[in-house]
Amino acid sequence: MSRPAGALAPWLAIAAVVVLADQGVKGLIVAALQPGESRAYTGFFNLVLAYNRGAAFSLLADASGWQRPVFMAVALAAVALIVWLLRRPLSNRVFSLGLSLILGGALGNLWDRARLGYVIDFLDFHALGYHWPAFNVADSAITVGAALLIYDGFRAQRRGAESHSADSHSG
Repeated sequence: MSRPAGALAPWLAIAAVVVLADQGVKGLIVAALQPGESRAYTGFFNLVLAYNRGAAFSLLADASGWQRPVFMAVALAAVALIVWLLRRPLSNRVFSLGLSLILGGALGNLWDRARLGYVIDFLDFHALGYHWPAFNVADSAITVGAALLIYDGFRAQRRGAESHSADSHSG
């Protein structure tokens, strides 16, 4: 059993907005900066144009090129799994929103990797001489989506514990 097609549309629309925002901002950054260029905006934030051939935090960026098809395959599998999960008859909006954000982020980065061979990163936060690895809108959506899934998991666990407690006291 799956959701009616109309019930899936809002979640796919959220994912599409993430992809459009991600690709739009990346286009602006590419037009404004040269590769490797950094512009400071605060004492802790720069815009930088970085090309990430690796995964999160540039993991495996220095590999010989085998990582691109592997990362693309993993992203496609994640997209398929997320769409399948969104099609399930769930009424949980927090869970569905988290999945939608992750879906949009995965598609945004997959688009870069398929079209360019790398992901465009540009948000650079730093403090006390330490830089967080540069990231982008898609990465941010994935992170917020994952946080929502974790939050929802804790909510479900708490509801289950409360339900169990109420059942044991009613007897």
